[in-house]
Amino acid sequence: MGFETRAIHAGQDPDPATGAVVAPIHLATTFAQHEPGKAEYEYSRSNNPTREGLQDALASLEGATHGFAFASGMAAEDAVLRSLRPGDHLIVPDDAYGGTWRLVDKVYGPMGITHTAVALSDIDAVAAAWTPETRLVWVETPSNPLLSIADIGVLCGLAHERGGRCIVDNTFATPYLQRPLEHGADAVVHSTTKYLGGHSDVVGGFVALHDDEWAEELFFIRNATGAVSSPFSDFLVLRGLKTLAVRMERHCRSAHDVAQFLLDHPKVREVRWPGLATHPGYEVAHRQMRDFGGMVSFVVAGGAEAAADVVARTRLFTLAESLGAVESLVEQPSVMTHLSVTGSALEVDPALIRLSVGLETIEDLIDDLDQALDA
Repeated sequence: MGFETRAIHAGQDPDPATGAVVAPIHLATTFAQHEPGKAEYEYSRSNNPTREGLQDALASLEGATHGFAFASGMAAEDAVLRSLRPGDHLIVPDDAYGGTWRLVDKVYGPMGITHTAVALSDIDAVAAAWTPETRLVWVETPSNPLLSIADIGVLCGLAHERGGRCIVDNTFATPYLQRPLEHGADAVVHSTTKYLGGHSDVVGGFVALHDDEWAEELFFIRNATGAVSSPFSDFLVLRGLKTLAVRMERHCRSAHDVAQFLLDHPKVREVRWPGLATHPGYEVAHRQMRDFGGMVSFVVAGGAEAAADVVARTRLFTLAESLGAVESLVEQPSVMTHLSVTGSALEVDPALIRLSVGLETIEDLIDDLDQALDA
């Protein structure tokens, strides 16, 4: 079946008890057992029918054998990173999401797990950073907030040749635009809070993979730590998946128009969107993505103060963290989502502005940016 068909039907058959075409929200914390210890569902932390429906649906969209829903994107990342042991080393992007770097550096660092930040578009640099203790490469493509592009297939090949794993955060692209498992990724991570939920009303995370043994480990970790998604959150993400394809098409089209507008603006020094032919990762993105996403970043010519002024003057672009929902958002990453990387190798240019281009009328969005830049 096609992507749109699976987004609507996978894991979401009509309820056999009532015929309801929308999957029920199973709020029960515990379930009756016909015999002691013999039941499909026992306790909702371990498994839940609504969560199971989401896992089946999103695993189908990623082309994965297994899928696990978590309480947040960071909980999903944490579960994956728990495969590391003291003395292990991992490679991370030099423009990774600030929360990912904080988890790796501030939580896992004191446990004796080391990391190196590298431009993942530079394969020679990645190879040079590899050590005998390296266990995995953490990939964001497009990255947050610079929208850098990494070649998933090449990075996976490099990692696998050395006995390591390659993990891809697919939050910005979604499975509609990019399916990392098809390029050799060992696992895919999502913040379902973003495009998959799509409406700024749910926090969640997801891991998709093929490996049966690792899947058992992830199930055990999630159950043991309790980092499970709630049934209502699962329901909201399931609802979001149904319109993911049509939303992503509109996000991409509007992001293209916004990027073109910014390219020609005299107060903009640089525009970063993978769909621009001038983007250094354009060829790779064109090869491994269906389209180029709804995120646009740009650097204003006037520096940090000018960037702060611009984000404060927008009217339709709401000044707020997060991304990927129907409404457009704007932020200054250096003092918002990426404040935690200040002083590190991942420090963000304070003149950088990140846009999450929503579904409003494109002319209204461009007019809003125009007045904010020219005021």
